[in-house]
Amino acid sequence: MLSDSFIATLILIVAVPGVIALVFGYFAFRSRIKGVYFSIITQAMTYAAMLLFFRNETGFGGNNGFTDFKRILGMPIATQNMRMTLFVLTGLALLGFFLLARWLVRSKFGRVLQAVRDAETRVMFSGYSPLPYKLTIWTISAMMCGVAGALYVPQVGIINPGEMSAANSIEIAVWAAVGGRATLIGPIVGAFIVNGAKSWLTVTAPEFWLYFLGALFIAVTLFLPDGVVGLVKKLKAKTTTTTKADAP
Repeated sequence: MLSDSFIATLILIVAVPGVIALVFGYFAFRSRIKGVYFSIITQAMTYAAMLLFFRNETGFGGNNGFTDFKRILGMPIATQNMRMTLFVLTGLALLGFFLLARWLVRSKFGRVLQAVRDAETRVMFSGYSPLPYKLTIWTISAMMCGVAGALYVPQVGIINPGEMSAANSIEIAVWAAVGGRATLIGPIVGAFIVNGAKSWLTVTAPEFWLYFLGALFIAVTLFLPDGVVGLVKKLKAKTTTTTKADAP
């Protein structure tokens, strides 16, 4: 089986989510589905997949999912060295994807994507077809998620269909809102802040965690629309202006 080969597993990690995203994205973007409708469809498909994987006859472990992740290439995962190795690989993957995303944004491809985001109709009138651009970045994002999942599972030791719940998608949206939307560093900052709060609250007051998450999202939307990164930029700009004004 392909799962018995480490190389084949590495290929499947990016190939499976990439192919699924490519097929789904082609029909969705070709039909010009976007905005909230696109979000609803993706959430509905994820929920349907979760229900399917919960069934024992699918061969994915049912409610229990996949467990007993003990070794990688014959080396035990539970050792301190292996845990540190996985942690370092996760950090390197994050850095690598951030640099890749920054390069994409600054390229011609990225500028067209930003134009599609801001005014897709105008882009079409300018002679560009949004479909290949949206489909490409959608597929790349899915492959990035595949790598993230492959690094996540061995560190927690279990993966079950419950991870496909809508709550996880909402939590990721909160990361972006807290850190700063329309930025690359914002979701990373938001992930550290939200998960730090989650680690603390789920120990000290686990019953209040979901209420805190909802309140945080509402507060950020109302009072901090640009997130933490936007706030830092405003404070920095204000400090610079004040310094120039005080200069002789």
